[in-house]
Amino acid sequence: MTPYDRLAVLGLTLPPPPSPIATYIPFVREGDILYLSGQGPKQADGTLRTGKVGAEIGIEQAYDDARLTGLNLLSILHAATGDLSRVRRVIKLLGMVNATPDFSAHPKVINGCSDLLLEVFGERGRHARSAVGFGSLPDNITVEIEAIVAIEA
Repeated sequence: MTPYDRLAVLGLTLPPPPSPIATYIPFVREGDILYLSGQGPKQADGTLRTGKVGAEIGIEQAYDDARLTGLNLLSILHAATGDLSRVRRVIKLLGMVNATPDFSAHPKVINGCSDLLLEVFGERGRHARSAVGFGSLPDNITVEIEAIVAIEA
């Protein structure tokens, strides 16, 4: 099955690639490595999922937000490669959680994105990762995730 077939089985479609909110580009390609800028939980209608995890946002909602963020990363990846089948390996994720100081389940939140990448790419989606908490994120989004991906030239 292709990554697109797996997305269809999951009932997911790629949204349009999110536009940058500041002075940066969505990705940089250096040889066969793509560096994807941090993305957040932007819904198809353009609205952002916001809030502080550990306060008004629970782990399950934040997990879903990280999954949505993963879908936005896939959209950027599709725009960068023209075909998700060109992904050779997801190398690394950096997951940032907008969390209260006492929140400690950052890995459980970022699993939303990691699990999606495994579902879409299989073993090619297994990656190294950091999951950390931040006192705030742009526009008060719940999570931001960036990725490094190896692609077929």
